[in-house]
Amino acid sequence: MEEGRRRSLVDYFENLEDPRIERSKRHSLLDIITIAICAVICGADTWVYVEMFGKSKEEWFRTFLDLPNGIPSHDTFGEVFSRLDPERFQECFMEWSQGVAELLPGEVVAIDGKTARRSHDTRAGKGALHLVSAWASANTLTLGQVKTEEKSNEITAIPRLLELLELNGCIVTIDAMGGQKEIAQSILEQGADYVLAVKQNQGRLHEDLRDLFEEAEATGFEGVPHDYATTLNKGHGRLERRECWAISDPDCLDYLSTGKEWPGLRSVVKVVGRREAETGVTVQPRYFISSLDVNNQEHKARKRRFVLLSSDYVPCFEKRKCHHG
Repeated sequence: MEEGRRRSLVDYFENLEDPRIERSKRHSLLDIITIAICAVICGADTWVYVEMFGKSKEEWFRTFLDLPNGIPSHDTFGEVFSRLDPERFQECFMEWSQGVAELLPGEVVAIDGKTARRSHDTRAGKGALHLVSAWASANTLTLGQVKTEEKSNEITAIPRLLELLELNGCIVTIDAMGGQKEIAQSILEQGADYVLAVKQNQGRLHEDLRDLFEEAEATGFEGVPHDYATTLNKGHGRLERRECWAISDPDCLDYLSTGKEWPGLRSVVKVVGRREAETGVTVQPRYFISSLDVNNQEHKARKRRFVLLSSDYVPCFEKRKCHHG
């Protein structure tokens, strides 16, 4: 690769071993991989659709691919990918996706666990596939993922996923499954900050957060320095309002009986979502702990990206108001 030139998709896969014997190669491995990735990004979910996509965009692909024998057939795509080393392919793919993320603005990485749809086979005794993924929210891009045998193993999968990522300068958000002190420490050691969800099954920590915010709300946050933000979304027959309060005051943090056990803890957050629809009104409070200091001027740029990501809630600190009691 020429010095100073940005790496292309092809560059990231050039060292991936081709499993085919030389005399059977009618298509370049890099051509096959590039077409398949582009097709999947555009929504193709079968090899037939990958082939159709390739043929519909053949003129464009020829501007940067060799294509000595045209677009491969769907059988060729399927056979080649079935023989590739899956771990090595994932390494190349993750390196590419992280390289793309580096070229685009955005520092927020959301760690989330999901069960792949239709991945189980009861007759064959095959359980569902559980994946823990890292998602670059600003780029809408998956940076990496690891699989687990059971959903309960997500906590052990998160550290493995974190080791695969370059997180320096990022804000890592994790739902309640990642509410572990060791995970928080691992994030900090990589030069990143964390925003971790806290749920009722975390006992005393959840109770302390609930009591702290209830007492502050009872006095209108009088004498409690805090940040506040609200968002309002309309659409699909419903109205959603989200309010967010963040506190970094040391005296308030001392209220948490287990606060000092969390490495780098600098702020606590409450998000209240109110959803109005034809079926009725639902109100749900959620609590978070974070290593971000919402009163630190050095974090000004990062506070704008203080993201509270979960299955139901979106960023609350994009438009920020500061209150000091």
